[in-house]
Amino acid sequence: MLTYIFAFVFSLCLSYLLILAFSKLFYNFDILDNPKKYWKNRNPIPYGMGIIFFIVFFSVSFFFIEYQYKLYLVWMFWALITAVSFFDDRISLSPKIRLFIQILIGATIWISSIKIWYVSNIFGGIIDLETLSFSLFQTEVYIVPLIFTIIWYVFVFNALNWSDGIPWNTTWLSLICFIVLFLLGLKLYLTDTYAGGQINAIFIMQMSLILIGALIPFFYFDLKEKILMWDSGTMFLAFMLATLAIISGWKVATVLAVFGIYAVDAMYVIIRRLWNWKNPLTWDFTHLHHRLLDVWLWWTQILVLIFSLSFLFGITSLFLDKSGKIIVFGVITLFVLFLSSVLDRIKKIKFKK
Repeated sequence: MLTYIFAFVFSLCLSYLLILAFSKLFYNFDILDNPKKYWKNRNPIPYGMGIIFFIVFFSVSFFFIEYQYKLYLVWMFWALITAVSFFDDRISLSPKIRLFIQILIGATIWISSIKIWYVSNIFGGIIDLETLSFSLFQTEVYIVPLIFTIIWYVFVFNALNWSDGIPWNTTWLSLICFIVLFLLGLKLYLTDTYAGGQINAIFIMQMSLILIGALIPFFYFDLKEKILMWDSGTMFLAFMLATLAIISGWKVATVLAVFGIYAVDAMYVIIRRLWNWKNPLTWDFTHLHHRLLDVWLWWTQILVLIFSLSFLFGITSLFLDKSGKIIVFGVITLFVLFLSSVLDRIKKIKFKK
């Protein structure tokens, strides 16, 4: 227990100190945002601060997590994602390049054995996805699990990235996700009867606590509008959410329950963009929080709505079976679609006036 506490406190303190240090460094090197571009009435502030997550996680996990191949893989891919995303923060890479990198990461992770190879059957048992395959460099590549894993990573990357349209949103949403994942790890540790399952559960809890500690200072500075994590932060958080969901025993439904509102909103926006012959990965102002802002809701009211529902759905999913989680996600889907329909009607009425 003391190890968990030390890891959490170390992560929290290191994150706070690095934010202070990097803020001064970014001011000196003029790595600042352009608030006028987003109609913000404030002074420029440091952006791309998500690079701190990599430093904090690597430093804390180096001392507090037992070395295993999963940790090495997380370090390697995390470094790649952070480097690419920080570069993207500076020059804005093409959506096609970002998509290619996301697909490459999902495919490489699958080959590295962190993968989705079955899905639960709501009628009992599992559905084995390792059926169709081909050989590549003496490695058996199973087509369906590979596609599932790639889609999962690409979807989580973009769903969470699109949540950063209003202050605090990505930070709080990620914080809730990692709290739920920690509780999920605790549940697995108490219920799994074999040693391998308990070791996996400990790994999940340790990773989640480090990330929770790193996120808390970010929330504080977000609240003060002193820094922006941008893509170097959101991409890292999305990667960790997607990876921990798989490592925890393919608990994809649990993670989806937490940020299900944005998962459904992402699908809604993608379909809408495709219907209008637009690039589905291009950033715009059609997301749920943008539409709520259009009907005169304050962003603080939007955050309270999203956070309370996300926390409720996430905690509820921990105590539900497969069919119960499907029902929860169905409720989330109906809620988002109903709300979107109402918002579209309100917007049409406003334009008529």
